[in-house]
Amino acid sequence: MSDIESMTSDWLSRIEGAADLGALEAERVAALGKQGAVTQLLKTLGGMTPEQRQAEGPRIHGLREKVSDAIAARKAALEAAELDRRLATETLDMTLPISTGAQGSVHPVSQVMDELAEIFADLGFSVATGPEIEDDWRNFTALNIPESHPARAMHDTFYFGEDKAKDGKRMLLRTHTSPVQIRTMTSQEPPIYIIAPGRTYRSDSDATHTPMFHQVEGLVIDKGIHLGHLKWTLETFLKAYFERDDIVLRLRPSYFPFTEPSVEVDVGFTMQNGRRVLGGSDGWMELLGSGMVHPRVIAACGLDPNVWQGFAFGCGIDRLAMLKYGMDDLRAFFDADLRWLRHYGFRSLDVPTLSGGVGA
Repeated sequence: MSDIESMTSDWLSRIEGAADLGALEAERVAALGKQGAVTQLLKTLGGMTPEQRQAEGPRIHGLREKVSDAIAARKAALEAAELDRRLATETLDMTLPISTGAQGSVHPVSQVMDELAEIFADLGFSVATGPEIEDDWRNFTALNIPESHPARAMHDTFYFGEDKAKDGKRMLLRTHTSPVQIRTMTSQEPPIYIIAPGRTYRSDSDATHTPMFHQVEGLVIDKGIHLGHLKWTLETFLKAYFERDDIVLRLRPSYFPFTEPSVEVDVGFTMQNGRRVLGGSDGWMELLGSGMVHPRVIAACGLDPNVWQGFAFGCGIDRLAMLKYGMDDLRAFFDADLRWLRHYGFRSLDVPTLSGGVGA
């Protein structure tokens, strides 16, 4: 038997005798490592004559391949044996008792929606709803939003294809809950006092924006309504929601196509432990948009703007939850992380009531 054949037999025997993966790795290093026996033998090819290399090269390379194949086969066998051992020893006792405590919790968005409904019910408002798939007339045109307005652009709005149009109106995922206001004004007689909470959709995503988010809008249509009614309503709502009497509002002139005049509402805040806490007036934080309903919107719904006036407002429910309950990232609201839900969620009995209050 030649030296190569003897060496092959020896290494195959050593590899087959490896008792575990650690021993097998030691044999691999001894054979194929940088200083391994087979590696050193390969290095001798450089010093041979062409005739010797032609004769010995295939035999040495054959040794390396046989050793490599044997190591791979032995590794697979050892791993399979280890898996069989674990499957035989690691068992699950199905008779073990489980926790009988309540595992579910109320999502913060649902909690805030309940709080909003309770607060505005006390102010004489009812809750109105509408479909999340809307037509562009109710979502844009009836709200006095011109064809050239950026909000109608494809990069801001999720449109359906032209083949999904109904009665010549293009369909889309509503970008706000304002279409609920239009549906209400066209389906019932004033006076109207409603809030419209629900899901809305816009093409945006970062720490404070998501493609799907929750919004609440309010609408009042009655006779003799003026801006003072709007400020009182918002001030009363925010004091009840944040459960603080030191809530201070500042109204700044702004522009929205569906209101005239339009105002941005800033709320005073104080700094506590490096965080902004609403209440006081150390600084101002923009919280919501509002204004008097534009006469064109009232007329588009079949009402006489010389008889009926009103105000509207809107803000993000997710943002209200973040500000009240100390959450920093809006994206976590939609991650379905049970750890986050256990930390920020509410018990089923934490549903707010007018008699018991709205605080968690």
